[in-house]
Amino acid sequence: MDSVQHYIKEGILYEPIIPNIHQWPIAQLFQEKPAFVKEVIQYSMEQLHAQAGFQSDLKADILARTMYLERTRMKENPWKVDPKDEGKFWTDIKKRLVHFEQYEDKAEIVDQGIEAMMNDVVSRYAYEIASDFKPGVYHFAKRFLPLFFSTLLNASAGKTFQAVIKHSVKLQERVHLMGHVDHLRKLGKKGTIILVPTHISNVDSILVGWGLHALGMPAFIYGAGLNLYNNKILAHFMNRLGAYTVDRRKRNPIYRATLDSYATIATLQGVHGIFFPGGTRSRSGAIEKHLKLGLLSTALEAQRRNFIYPVRAQSEKVFIVPLVMSYHFVLEAASLIRQHLKHTGEEQYYILDKESGDLMKVLKFAWSTFSRSSDIVLSFGKPMDVLGNFVDEEGHSLNDRGQSVDVKSYFMTGGQVTKDPQRDQQYTRHLGERIVERYHIENHVFNSHLVAFAAFEHLKKKHKELDLYALLRLPEDDRRIPMDEFQQLIERLYQRLREMQDAGRVHLAQHMVNDIPTIVQQGVANLGIYHEKRPMRIQRDGSLSVESMNLLYYYHNRLEGYELEFLV
Repeated sequence: MDSVQHYIKEGILYEPIIPNIHQWPIAQLFQEKPAFVKEVIQYSMEQLHAQAGFQSDLKADILARTMYLERTRMKENPWKVDPKDEGKFWTDIKKRLVHFEQYEDKAEIVDQGIEAMMNDVVSRYAYEIASDFKPGVYHFAKRFLPLFFSTLLNASAGKTFQAVIKHSVKLQERVHLMGHVDHLRKLGKKGTIILVPTHISNVDSILVGWGLHALGMPAFIYGAGLNLYNNKILAHFMNRLGAYTVDRRKRNPIYRATLDSYATIATLQGVHGIFFPGGTRSRSGAIEKHLKLGLLSTALEAQRRNFIYPVRAQSEKVFIVPLVMSYHFVLEAASLIRQHLKHTGEEQYYILDKESGDLMKVLKFAWSTFSRSSDIVLSFGKPMDVLGNFVDEEGHSLNDRGQSVDVKSYFMTGGQVTKDPQRDQQYTRHLGERIVERYHIENHVFNSHLVAFAAFEHLKKKHKELDLYALLRLPEDDRRIPMDEFQQLIERLYQRLREMQDAGRVHLAQHMVNDIPTIVQQGVANLGIYHEKRPMRIQRDGSLSVESMNLLYYYHNRLEGYELEFLV
């Protein structure tokens, strides 16, 4: 495995793989933004025509459904970031639909009217989704963010004023970039990279962006939830750094087609992208197992089209790179686990999560991370092609036996590259399964993850007559765990994890190279350090006590899927 330990220790940034920012694919794309958005609109219309079979009545049905869902959304779930004129827009669409019902016997007039309305809706969505990329803003952000976080780091860690000014403790001492980074850099010159991270927190995008900059990669485009744009400061930067908006409230077919088209066309233009295939933050705290395949399918479609007529010589191949984010604590853990329990029907109350892109949460996150010497790991996984085959450093696809694979042949029928929705859906599903598999392999297990898993499973076994809901309501007196029993359990789990690491099935964080008492002590100290109510504490008599079963359950879930519960 490649690593960047020299980078972490020396604090040296990698040289950019493309030194001139104006030659970055993302910069070139937005230099021609009007043409790009026009192409997105055109491609979206093509996809919608295909869905409707080019029939006016079916196109009218798609429009009517979209209008109904949008009017319902505006009524039941409005946000302050929503455009002020959207009520008027959809009222106008409704009137135009009613108007053309009068011309049922004049197919040409109806078809032209429906086509114009659909184009208006697609255009509105395309401009809503579209962002921009300003090199000047990027230069400011790349200087400001490390300075900002490093200042917090030195101040919160109790450094002297001189140390704060000189920034003697650097951001890279807390954020560790691990994995196949040299491989990633080489592929960045040979094709288009789609980075697929796990999604834990609203700060993920910021840290991924900084990590890519540190590795010398050009800026990537990525989808940012529209709710984050409620914060004007974040909105200002995201709008100018390539972040296109994603409104998850909009579940209508026209919005979906336009969003997918945006990602597809950008990939065709050779612009590297970030997709969060989990769709949203993991509510349970577990590594994602079930992925949203919509945006992944756009990478597959871009690959198919590139084999027919590549837009850029270097963009013929699309590479998929998993990225696993690991934290000791998650800002939103308490509300996320409440939502998960509500969804699974295991809790009788639910507090509505009204979180947004609150800048104060980022500040609290940074302060807690830096003041407690908390680590963050970004583990860049082994690159694959869109079929899930590994690729070498030249971008050549290899099967499980290390033999060369001609990816183009998998998209061909009768000697021609063809579009086959059923075939491509199968390819996308397989790719999703491969990403989930790699997530669990590329994951770095922290001591906090281990102690949370061990404590929850210990209590679960001790009270095996209880279901999950009853276990989460366990009285405080029943949440004590003797230290000697706990250390014995940690020893068994630790040995299994080391065996799994030797077999290439998972990774142990560097701080896990330690004796069992130290792993326990540090793991409990690191577990959920941000939260006012800590998941666990070590009592004066040496025993362990659990203060929040919900939070313990959330952090425990990080090690789901490794079959460790059988050792408890």
